[in-house]
Amino acid sequence: MSKTSYKYIRPEDIRRLSHYEFGVKALVEGYLSGRHRSKERGASIEFSEYRQYTPGDDPALVDWRVFARTDRHYLKTFEQETNMECHIFLDSSASMGFQDEGPITKLEYASFFAACLSWLVVSKNDRVSLQIFDDKIRHFFSPGSTRRHLHQLLTALENNEPGNETSLAESLKRAHPLIKRKGTLVILSDFFDEPEEIFKALNPYLHRGFRVHLLHLFDPAEMKLPDRGLTRFVDLETGDQLTIHPESLREAWKNEMRQHLQSLRRLAASRQVDYTTTLTTESWFKLFDRLA
Repeated sequence: MSKTSYKYIRPEDIRRLSHYEFGVKALVEGYLSGRHRSKERGASIEFSEYRQYTPGDDPALVDWRVFARTDRHYLKTFEQETNMECHIFLDSSASMGFQDEGPITKLEYASFFAACLSWLVVSKNDRVSLQIFDDKIRHFFSPGSTRRHLHQLLTALENNEPGNETSLAESLKRAHPLIKRKGTLVILSDFFDEPEEIFKALNPYLHRGFRVHLLHLFDPAEMKLPDRGLTRFVDLETGDQLTIHPESLREAWKNEMRQHLQSLRRLAASRQVDYTTTLTTESWFKLFDRLA
């Protein structure tokens, strides 16, 4: 990589990630990546068949013992073991820029995790893609596993800012044809979208066999609506403003949040989707435990 340091992955993070013993099993055998057999031709583990040499083929694949018997050049071909992929969807809508009681914004928190996850996937020679979205797909990086690809992702995270309104469902619909191979879908968002619409948009991925992890991020203040006297609330996505005492709407807010979370949990359970909530005051490393 051309840079030696990045905003969202620190030397101490890399040292910690390098000791994640679960990484190979999780990323290669199941959750984050998994492997499957493909019929792509190459020198790999499992012999498939012979075929006659043609100009441009790699001479190293010629079976010289067969040549000695037949005086013809034949190549061994193999079933190549190919890696499936980890696809990261990063909500970068305006609401993700919220920070109150947390040390950083929800978007910054998500970016730290996305950077660490990308590094971990690439370090295991697997492929990772990144989609940055708000009400549309703002950036899409197709899957890759090189250090140059990782540099592009980390730089994009570094230059990213909160944008417009959230439309996770619409972004999932638009991204589906861009993702050619099934793998693991990791969605980092505050999920300010209708749960039914989100899961309707997830159905095509689930039918294709994707593993899906929903990582729901909160600033602690969003959960409890602390009392600070007369307060002006500003909707980060619409700009609408409301000046009110928080205690006058705290119970109604908590009830709405409770129902929203219950809907997400219920729909996730019914479709065997992993759903996790986390606060921006907690270490993003705990999220790796959900993927192990």
